[in-house]
Amino acid sequence: MLEIRGESDRFCSGFSRRRFIQIGGLSAFGLSLTDLLRIEAAQGSKKTRRSVILIWQHGGPSQLDTFDMKPDASAEVRGPYESIETSLPGLRIGELMPHHAKIMHHCTVFRGFTHNNGDHWAAAHWMLTGRLGATGSDRVPRNASLGAVSSYMLGPRRPGVPANVNINDGGFGFHGAAHLGVNHNPFRMGEFSYGNEAGRLPTSSDKSFTLVDGLSQDRLVNRLSLLQQFDRLRRDVDSSGVFDSMDDMSRQAEEMILSGRARHAFDLSLEDAKTKERYGKGWGEQALLARRLVEAGVRFVSLNTGYWDNHSNIKRALDEKLPRHDQAVGVLIDDLAERGMLDDVLVVTAGEFGRTPRMNKNAGRDHWPQAQSILVAGGGFRHGQVVGATNSKAEHPIDRAIGVLDFCAIIYHALGMRPGDSIPDLSGRPVHLLPGGEVPRELL
Repeated sequence: MLEIRGESDRFCSGFSRRRFIQIGGLSAFGLSLTDLLRIEAAQGSKKTRRSVILIWQHGGPSQLDTFDMKPDASAEVRGPYESIETSLPGLRIGELMPHHAKIMHHCTVFRGFTHNNGDHWAAAHWMLTGRLGATGSDRVPRNASLGAVSSYMLGPRRPGVPANVNINDGGFGFHGAAHLGVNHNPFRMGEFSYGNEAGRLPTSSDKSFTLVDGLSQDRLVNRLSLLQQFDRLRRDVDSSGVFDSMDDMSRQAEEMILSGRARHAFDLSLEDAKTKERYGKGWGEQALLARRLVEAGVRFVSLNTGYWDNHSNIKRALDEKLPRHDQAVGVLIDDLAERGMLDDVLVVTAGEFGRTPRMNKNAGRDHWPQAQSILVAGGGFRHGQVVGATNSKAEHPIDRAIGVLDFCAIIYHALGMRPGDSIPDLSGRPVHLLPGGEVPRELL
């Protein structure tokens, strides 16, 4: 249950005091909203106004059908789609991406992203945490995700909202905090669950904002008032300031339930009809929610779209999901730009690897970590460019290759962090956020 609670203390009279209010289901392991807020408030002094929205394409998207088309290659290489012009002169992308085509001048496409691991679990763990660890045969997360580290290092941009939110699971369970603790796991929502092979993370969810078991807002206010009356009994004995600190966290928790930013941010009914229609249903609504969350002060949002592991009939699969992904992401970036938010929000789209240059006998594409195209927009970086290139079949980079650690460094840099910053490892000893990596010079 979600609890607004204090510690159990024994007064000199022998009276034992424990106060609590149960509001709704919050998380596994007894983590309360007050606990979460208290921990976030205790984080370091690093501050930045920026947030991240990571659009994770679980399973590995095809570069040849999106951002690195090869129209002069044979049919089994170039695939089933034609290309279209974009707002960035000289860049053509897949015909199923008209919304992206309108906003490419706001973006950077990295065509030379590459690594050497074709294991879904190993590659996803590497990209989402910056370190190798888990594999398909040993799926336990070894390291904290980028979002969890940002929660640990920075907390939310504004109080009263979660620091880290995940929509639709995905990432083979590697969006979590590992040894940094469940309090830095992402606040979870979304039931389009893709690749939840690692099991759901123990965490709170958007259902935490529901008042249950007949507890109306008026009754909750009455209980809080009664709680405040009991609190007066102990103020004379409190000379340490502990209760005052505890009360501040309780007030924040109460605010999140009754009138806080979080509940407001999660309420899509507050958006006008034209905006909701523009984003569309499903992933579009969730992309709109991601925008609302970063507006409210959430630091890191991961939104998982689709399952992109199309080993057979890739055309049928992409015909169905790529237009929905295109609308969600393209409209999101356009909306952020129109609202003057894009410089303060880094948007990244990526999966754990790319797809094979040659179509297989089942008209699909298999795993291909040697080449993938990654899209980056906003975040205070320089954009309107294509960085890197692959050979004539999109098999491997021939110019400006970047790797996993560079990918992670881009995200951390947007949040004001550097690979050499430290967090504790499992034993409590300081380790660098990343063992290497640098931000590509073209972004700076």
